[in-house]
Amino acid sequence: MADELSGRKVAILATDGVEQVELEGPRDAIERAGGQVEVVSPHAGEIQAMNGDIDKGDRFPVDREVARVSVTDYDALVLPGGTINPDQLRRDGTAVSFVRDFVNAGKPVGAICHGPWTLVEADVVKGRQLTSFPSIRTDIRNAGGEVTDQQVVVDGNLITSRNPDDLPVFQDAVIKAVASS
Repeated sequence: MADELSGRKVAILATDGVEQVELEGPRDAIERAGGQVEVVSPHAGEIQAMNGDIDKGDRFPVDREVARVSVTDYDALVLPGGTINPDQLRRDGTAVSFVRDFVNAGKPVGAICHGPWTLVEADVVKGRQLTSFPSIRTDIRNAGGEVTDQQVVVDGNLITSRNPDDLPVFQDAVIKAVASS
């Protein structure tokens, strides 16, 4: 439905090293559903996307710096992966606080691939069921989360997915959560 998310605003929190398809896929799906998307990052300017963590992809303009936004500015949050992107985000206290505040506010938060690393750092996975890229599942378990190997896992306001192959199912779950919130 083209207007399913009309009037809804979604933040995609990303920085240099973001997996390009995991930024573009959700952004495009949300916009097709009528939502507005802003790329939020720890720094202004542009971020460098990657393909498979190895090859440089496109550069994307940053709409707003995370230090200048609030959870109240958005209806939902998407955390794309790539290895480099969430590793940098989890070292940025403002980004981590933004994620924690989103989860605690009960608003939909979608995280794919390595994106849940930021959820771990925000200390919001304890007692929650998630999925992720296989290499960070131990981190999720060590933080008190329960890992399930499925295309998408929805636990309350958390929507998680494993990898780019799961993008269509992930995007549908995020749109459904935003539309019903």
